[in-house]
Amino acid sequence: MTVFEEEERMLLDLVDKFVDNELMPLEKAVMAREAQGGEVTLLPEEAEPLLAKCKELGLWALDAPEEVGGSNIRTSVMLAIQEKLKSTVTPFIFPPDSPNLHMLMAVGSPQQKKQYMEPYAQGKLKSNIAISEPGAGGDPAHMKTRAIKDGDDWIINGRKIWVSGVSRADFLIVMASTDPSKGARGGITAFIMDTDTPGFSIEREIPMLAGARTYELVFDDVRLPDSAILGEVGNGFAPMQKRLNVRRLEMGAMGVGMAERALKMMCEHVQQRETFGQKLSDRQAIQWWIADAATKIHATRLMVMDAAAKQEAGKDVRTEASMIKIYATEMATEVVDHAMQSFGAMGMTRELPFAIMSQRLRLSRIYEGPTEVHRMAIARRMLKKYQ
Repeated sequence: MTVFEEEERMLLDLVDKFVDNELMPLEKAVMAREAQGGEVTLLPEEAEPLLAKCKELGLWALDAPEEVGGSNIRTSVMLAIQEKLKSTVTPFIFPPDSPNLHMLMAVGSPQQKKQYMEPYAQGKLKSNIAISEPGAGGDPAHMKTRAIKDGDDWIINGRKIWVSGVSRADFLIVMASTDPSKGARGGITAFIMDTDTPGFSIEREIPMLAGARTYELVFDDVRLPDSAILGEVGNGFAPMQKRLNVRRLEMGAMGVGMAERALKMMCEHVQQRETFGQKLSDRQAIQWWIADAATKIHATRLMVMDAAAKQEAGKDVRTEASMIKIYATEMATEVVDHAMQSFGAMGMTRELPFAIMSQRLRLSRIYEGPTEVHRMAIARRMLKKYQ
């Protein structure tokens, strides 16, 4: 298990207090909006005090480089923070969102880091990444969005779908094919694009489970300069994978956070609830749910911390990230479902966080790569290793 330094433990204690004192009290309002079919997001009057509190406490740009005002904390600490944040359904992260930050850190030019990464880390800009396309959501290597060289510029045409946060984004990282014959091996390039660039438009907003929103985007003769290329022409797939790995490890922590909260609620409830003259906590079926949940949560947390240690050491964690993406989402789905069952009819209401948790977990088995694609990738690597 990861051993945290004293300063890191103090930071995690601070995050614990922030979640308990600032985020948990907002859950009822968030759940009420979701129950009415609204977007699960914070209203400006809720978000602004939280952001101000984050700056006051230093909970900002935690894993950003020190030269842009960040704290440059370790991956394992960031994942422990994610676990704590995801114990509540109140949707909040400490700015900025880590995956795009790490992609910019890895391959951004000095100009791009100054223009985009620095204000992004400082919370002055918001961003997202456009990868998936209609008909090729789980297979980015066969994307149809094309970027064609035109003098000193690139002309981008195509569509992207299932992109979140676009309505509030200042810039996007856009993945496009620059050489279809090479596919993922030298044919995909990443571009940075301001969202007010001519030719770019939001085609539609798509309501998703758990009150989430994604968007379908259109690129119609979008013209970008050479300086918009993030990294190198044709070499966009590897840094994109690095970005996805960051998110997949976060999803492991997310699964642990939600499952731990569900286990806690289940344990508290079954020790109070009686049926047929016996407490639920005395029934073997319930006890086995609890034992299995505790065991699987522990195993998942160890998987996440192991991958974090390897990533900190500069090792390739693609296989571990895929394993975590599969195991954590399926583990948490099972634990939340059993917790819902233990609450009976009350577990089916939208007055408890289980409804949002279960829907988020269902979504998580699709985004950042469907479960089946990750199983294929793991099997392919194992077969190659032992051929």
